[in-house]
Amino acid sequence: MGVEGTLEYLSDLLSSVKKRKKRKQIQTVALKIRMDCEGCERKVKKVLYGVKGAKSVDVDMKQQKATVTGYVEAKKVLKAAQSTKKKVELWPYVPYTLVAHPYVSQAYDKKAPPNMVRGIADAATIKETTMDDSYTLMFSDENPNSCTIM
Repeated sequence: MGVEGTLEYLSDLLSSVKKRKKRKQIQTVALKIRMDCEGCERKVKKVLYGVKGAKSVDVDMKQQKATVTGYVEAKKVLKAAQSTKKKVELWPYVPYTLVAHPYVSQAYDKKAPPNMVRGIADAATIKETTMDDSYTLMFSDENPNSCTIM
């Protein structure tokens, strides 16, 4: 291998490094879309298939849900769905087993599908009220009037 062979090897090595692009991960994006009829369903499906990188689109009209799977970004899918002039938001529901307190007021939703609640941050937890504090003080051993109550 002479000088020419070494230079050729190095140029091939450098050109292959430039060609490599970081490939996007396959993702699933779920949207809640207001659909009234089969025409709405077809329109939404057509628009979502038009998103670059979309491999499959599933539309469930009963749950008002559209799921896009492929090499897509959630923002681009949301923007494409909004172009249909329908009310669109990211799918807000998660299985109730994934939420620490599924029946707090922020998470519980009567419109949610079975076994699902709204996804909320962990910061929203059950908080004590001042009334709970007064009950604990009422029956405390340090309260001299506690015996008269009982």
